[in-house]
Amino acid sequence: MTLLVSSHSRPYSPPSVVHLTDYFPHVSIDQGFSKSFGGSNIQLISNGSMANLALDKTSGAGLVSKNKYYYGFFSAAIKLPSGLSSGVVVAFYLSNADTFPHNHDEIDIELLGHDKRNDWAFQTNIYANGSVSTGREEKFYLWFDPTVQHHQYSIIWNSYHTVFLVDNIPVREFIHNSAFSYVYPSKPMSVYATIWDGSDWATHGGKYPVNYKYAPFVASFANVEMSGCIWNPTAPISSCSKAGTSSADPVEGPEFVKLSEQQIEAMDWARRKLMFYSYCKDTSRFKVLPPECK
Repeated sequence: MTLLVSSHSRPYSPPSVVHLTDYFPHVSIDQGFSKSFGGSNIQLISNGSMANLALDKTSGAGLVSKNKYYYGFFSAAIKLPSGLSSGVVVAFYLSNADTFPHNHDEIDIELLGHDKRNDWAFQTNIYANGSVSTGREEKFYLWFDPTVQHHQYSIIWNSYHTVFLVDNIPVREFIHNSAFSYVYPSKPMSVYATIWDGSDWATHGGKYPVNYKYAPFVASFANVEMSGCIWNPTAPISSCSKAGTSSADPVEGPEFVKLSEQQIEAMDWARRKLMFYSYCKDTSRFKVLPPECK
């Protein structure tokens, strides 16, 4: 099936890939998460299996996982707000800034609203050990309208690599290289789902702020998966308990420690057709490119 993309691109048919999201059970949001902020803008539906998060003039909204994880597979099906959405940020990400405020790690999926109708951008970013001054952003257009139905946005994070996936298609792989392991997220993190006002940077560097005439902006989260090592701060990392009932292992399993040829081809397709920014090519920003770019 050919799917529609933004006005910046032509219709594309995505390659076929293994559906890693089929390997793991869904986590009920009311069981797996607590309210982080904007509680009045969080609506649990379908017996707590789904959540609508809203941004209005008073507040955004956020959920945080009840457990912290040390490596795993994390995914959410997200339906984005329709209409004009400049300045709006919908995020699904891992972070430990609450535990390590001065040297935190972060793995971000951020969906950035746009000044044109239904024209969202998909941004990925990685921080390690508090390296917030070196953003490792890569940005993509999507090959579908993300406001019509839910689409899967996923993260593989283990000691081998971090992979970002959209509808199971890998779009970015960040390999753990022992030569510069300090740039790799390596401490237990919580999972967050949020919507918030990013007027100062999200759309064309802040040129187009949120227009609250179109509020509330509502993002729907469903089919959440969080499978991996649940961190117990009183026990050694090696003894962490595996979350979920699946036999698949996102921490050491062969399907998760290395991309298949099929996945590599699909990632090449996504990066060639849909990526419009990579920090590794931004020589005006970096006089010396970060070490992993070489």
